[in-house]
Amino acid sequence: MSDWGPVFVAVVLFILLTPGLLIQVPGKSRFIEFGNFQTSGLSILVHSIIYFALICIFLLAVGVHVYIAS
Repeated sequence: MSDWGPVFVAVVLFILLTPGLLIQVPGKSRFIEFGNFQTSGLSILVHSIIYFALICIFLLAVGVHVYIAS
């Protein structure tokens, strides 16, 4: 059996934290903008730090495991 938990968590967080897709922190005109489909260098940095923190929490502290029988 393979542990698909880390893969699933990483893909979901990557999709949700793509700058400009759902939210953008910091935005172009406001601190938080929703669904503007634009990005900036600072926004990429902020989103990557949030991504790293959430990956560490979910994989190391919580220990998410998803087993798929083959």
